[in-house]
Amino acid sequence: QVQLVESGGGLVQAGGSLRLSCAVSGSIFTADTMAWYRQAPGKQRELVAGITSAGRTNYADSVKGRFTISRDNAENTVYLQMNSLKPEDTAVYYCNAAVRAADSRLINYWGQGTQVTVSS
Repeated sequence: QVQLVESGGGLVQAGGSLRLSCAVSGSIFTADTMAWYRQAPGKQRELVAGITSAGRTNYADSVKGRFTISRDNAENTVYLQMNSLKPEDTAVYYCNAAVRAADSRLINYWGQGTQVTVSS
């Protein structure tokens, strides 16, 4: 079965950097669109950044210029490089990927979430 395995979260001081990784396992197909979402306590889950299989990216306004999403299609892995982190970036970060099934349907999968905490 398809699973998304995340890594890279942790505790960092404001102004610091972290890099998140998310690997798709259990599929022979390259993931279609991949993305990172985050959810802070008491808030709705929001899109942080997305990237298509062709490499086109989009970002939330709040992270533009600080975060960079990238992917390695050969490894079916997506990354999120987070620089100049702010306390308001504190949240659980979730990886999301649209993966094609054997019958060609696109199925949406979520990672288990990784905590990012930025101290002031």
